Amino acid sequence: MRRPGAELQRVALEAIIIAALGAVIGLSLHHRPILDAFSRPAPATRDSLAPAVAVESPPVGLAEVQRLLAAGALAVDARIPEMHREGRLPGAVSLPLEEVDTALPEFQRKIPAERTLVTFCSGYGCPDSFDLAVLLRQAGYRDVRVFEGGFPQWRDAGLPVESGP
Repeated sequence: MRRPGAELQRVALEAIIIAALGAVIGLSLHHRPILDAFSRPAPATRDSLAPAVAVESPPVGLAEVQRLLAAGALAVDARIPEMHREGRLPGAVSLPLEEVDTALPEFQRKIPAERTLVTFCSGYGCPDSFDLAVLLRQAGYRDVRVFEGGFPQWRDAGLPVESGP
């Protein structure tokens, strides 16, 4: 005669064995992506990109950006040239983060280090404006602000937008 609950214990034990076997097989077949996920270096942040250059000011909001631009600050677009041509803040210049190594010398010839700069990109979640701000500070620009809401926040607020070359 079988003891009550023995069948349930057997089924539970079989389920545990099957789950453990499945985990072992899955890990053995997919061990490389798992190891890679834990061995990759941490992604660069605006603080780790250039530890010697402190982020001097927190991101600025839409109202502050409007005030800065009205006072003569220059909007600097960190996005790719195609996005810059499709739409940008009025008077913004393009300095794509991906091209900064080659474009920065020309930018420095045209824009004095004393000018207030406001970097922007594709909005919240886009680190390019922070990274560009760090690089501009390293290049000698003293007053660099980051508009974290970027072009999407500007456009969505119904503010004037330029497009074209």
